[in-house]
Amino acid sequence: MGLLSNRVSKESLKPGDHIYSWRTAYVYAHHGVYIGDHKVVHFTRRGQEVGTGTVLDLLLVSSGPARSQVPCPTCTPPEDDHGVVASCLDCFLSGGVLYRFEYSVSPAHFLAKARGGTCTLAVADPDEIVIHRAKYLLDNGFGCYNVFKNNCEDFAIYCKTGLLVLDQRGIGQGGQAVSIVGGPLAAVLSTPLRLVTTNVYGMAATAVGVYCASRYAADIGSGMRRDVVKVSVEDLTRRLATGMLQVMEPLSSPTIVS
Repeated sequence: MGLLSNRVSKESLKPGDHIYSWRTAYVYAHHGVYIGDHKVVHFTRRGQEVGTGTVLDLLLVSSGPARSQVPCPTCTPPEDDHGVVASCLDCFLSGGVLYRFEYSVSPAHFLAKARGGTCTLAVADPDEIVIHRAKYLLDNGFGCYNVFKNNCEDFAIYCKTGLLVLDQRGIGQGGQAVSIVGGPLAAVLSTPLRLVTTNVYGMAATAVGVYCASRYAADIGSGMRRDVVKVSVEDLTRRLATGMLQVMEPLSSPTIVS
């Protein structure tokens, strides 16, 4: 992997890796956690879902692998009300290219990646913990799918880090959702600055700067978010089951919730 691409070979994968593959002409990437034995655990839109109410609902028809007339003998059949599924690596990729998500990247590396949803500043936990979270959520679910607040990237990042954004008034921890919102937001926020510079290149540079700053500030590992907490997977599923998952008090840094 490098600055330009996170593309990897299947042979280089190890259990606990966060992987992804682009869908729909690179509009959206689908993320999952590789658990070994050619299996991937991932969160799909086939369970309960909250739509966006926008054109994205038409573009993102399904983040999961395409349905086949001939069932794959190695994949776990998805439940009607359960969005977390286990698929073989080939079905997960659906003919796409395999990429590995990067953790603990430097701020310079993070900002150099213009497209969100490929890396994070956050530190990943040991692989055995990552695999435990993924398998536990496969049995117990990850709540209701929401493209902006609780999507496949959020699922994979949680499995890798145990970190959650519990203030559901804002955006989730996923980088590609931030990118979708960040581009138009950067253009809006940079518009008042046309009073300072009327040069089109200056305006473009300003918009890029605002976009990069918003991506950095929104990253779950930046240390700038006050709504990030570390939650054990057992406590997470208990809170989801009992409806106890709620907004926590603002925190200056990620805190473990027991």
